[in-house]
Amino acid sequence: MSNDTAHKPLLSTEQLDDKTQEFNQNSKTSSRKRKLRRCRSAPRGDSMYNDDDSDDVKIDEPPPHPSKIPMFKNLNSNLRLVIIFLVLYITIGTLCFYLVRNQISGHKTNDVLDALYFCVVTMTTVGYGDLVPSSSTSRLLACAFVFSGMVVVGHLLSRAADYIVERQENLLVRAFDIRQTVGPEDILKEVHTKLRHKCYVTFLVLVILIITGTVFLVMFEKMPVIEAFYCVCSTVTTLGYGDKSFNSGTGRLFAVFWILTSTICLAQFFLYMAELNAETKQRELVKWVLTRRITNNDLEAADLDEDGVVVAAEFILYKLKEMGKIDEEDIAGIMEEFEELDCDDSGTLTNADITLAQTGS
Repeated sequence: MSNDTAHKPLLSTEQLDDKTQEFNQNSKTSSRKRKLRRCRSAPRGDSMYNDDDSDDVKIDEPPPHPSKIPMFKNLNSNLRLVIIFLVLYITIGTLCFYLVRNQISGHKTNDVLDALYFCVVTMTTVGYGDLVPSSSTSRLLACAFVFSGMVVVGHLLSRAADYIVERQENLLVRAFDIRQTVGPEDILKEVHTKLRHKCYVTFLVLVILIITGTVFLVMFEKMPVIEAFYCVCSTVTTLGYGDKSFNSGTGRLFAVFWILTSTICLAQFFLYMAELNAETKQRELVKWVLTRRITNNDLEAADLDEDGVVVAAEFILYKLKEMGKIDEEDIAGIMEEFEELDCDDSGTLTNADITLAQTGS
């Protein structure tokens, strides 16, 4: 009996075939993972939905609103915080320049108003030259406030840009909610239209500010129209030659609000234009990638697992790589997360995998 047991195989032929097939499947999965990890493309981490879902498939929870996502929930508070810092900067600057008012030379009207006016002119780097620091203390103070003012204005523009991104995320999430009736091209077109609309509105506001400044200088500073327009343009662009400026008390009070608004509005307009230009080029690249002819070299490059067949996922990854929307770092992070969730190392994710990952078992 011992001899029969010794010659009897531990696994039957059918069991051995099953084990071999399972081993080959796991090897293929591991190989595919390694191939994906080595490829230089990966989809972005945005929420995506499968358009091929059947009608009987329901999503239990709607996509989260951007304001409820941790990375977006503090955008508005940050913008408000920068505005508070701006007001604090102007208040402290006005107080400091008021204390050294006797060390600032030039045409003066009212001590407090001149200090506020000089603070704004310094912060926006306009620097007319109608008021200039004349002592070492006042010059060092001006140096400190010009750099800190540029930082505050830069942060204000940055937070404003973040707010724009948040609004675009709002638009995308709403578009995902109505994805049954709105296609991806319509979503991109709507986002592009919104950005173009922002450019038009900002440009219109800038034109109104320029006209308002010109009319004010003509009426209150008694400047000729050409000189007033010249002063406005040199102010908005922060050129500030200093040959023309606001000299009256009323003019400087108006300049405190107008200079700050117009210079930031111009910077915001340039920001919108740069964003619109980048988005337009990206759309042109995407259109070129989607319309050009596919060659055999393209198929060979898209075959990530080198099995001679390009599936839809491989083709999509290859196209996204051509569009410049993915890179190696993206895919490395996503594959790490996938492997952590794939508890049974099957190459697929199931509810059991998610449950095990959440419980940490």
